[in-house]
Amino acid sequence: MQARLKKIGDNTNIKEMKPVSGGDINQAFYVRTETREYFVKKNQDVPADFFQKEAEGLEHIRRTNTIRVPKVYSYDNVSFGEEKYLIMEWIEGEKSKATGHLLGEQLAQLHLTETSPQYGMHGSTFVGEITQPNDFYDDWLTYYREKRLQPQLEIGINKGTITMERREHFEKLLQRIDQYIPKYPRVSLLHGDLWGGNWITGHNGLPYLIDPSIVYGDHAFEIAFTELFGGFPSDFYKSYQHFYPLPDYYDEIKPLYQLFYLLLHLNLFGESYGASVDHILRRYT
Repeated sequence: MQARLKKIGDNTNIKEMKPVSGGDINQAFYVRTETREYFVKKNQDVPADFFQKEAEGLEHIRRTNTIRVPKVYSYDNVSFGEEKYLIMEWIEGEKSKATGHLLGEQLAQLHLTETSPQYGMHGSTFVGEITQPNDFYDDWLTYYREKRLQPQLEIGINKGTITMERREHFEKLLQRIDQYIPKYPRVSLLHGDLWGGNWITGHNGLPYLIDPSIVYGDHAFEIAFTELFGGFPSDFYKSYQHFYPLPDYYDEIKPLYQLFYLLLHLNLFGESYGASVDHILRRYT
């Protein structure tokens, strides 16, 4: 670790290094030198570009000047099975009365500020440890069907989590999904994996986004996921709606947007998510 820090220009001694909670995927550490504090992730059982994609996503968001993200100092891009490190600045702070409001306002500004002529993203990204295939499409409906739902159906069939009855409902949904998902919503840059564990609080209660899986798409897709597992204060939603109101169709299609993340969890963790998936499939078929 000392050698890695020297490569990024910190030649001072390490004063403290301890493991911290950093999710289920990576080992994570707090590192303090004589001059700076770091958050370090380590993994060897992930693809070569795993940390690179995270770093690129953070940089993409940072360049919008809308919402804060941790600074990335370095990352490794080495083969599967080799140790890889991601070194970032350490973010720590207490929530204030303004934190939820700022999170809503600044996320809305991200969605309003950064746009694209097409939907999707170039190259694969990662949602958690799952590879997310991407490409650019002229309409959001085709991207969502072919790059979000269809791959999870195929994974589920191969893993046995998509049973025959579930598969029948799923295939019916894919045939009629154009009745629900808009083709041409306003294009926004999305964090792409925004659950309650992927935002943190820094100095003076300022919100930061972490662990992105960026994609250009419908901002309603992002907000739908924030409602799935909780972790967001009520003033976050009030603030967001003030700066960027959700579309009239939001309540009708929210379950369809949440379906992607439920399918991903079903394929990762098993049948505990099956009932939620089935409820949505039956509702729309």
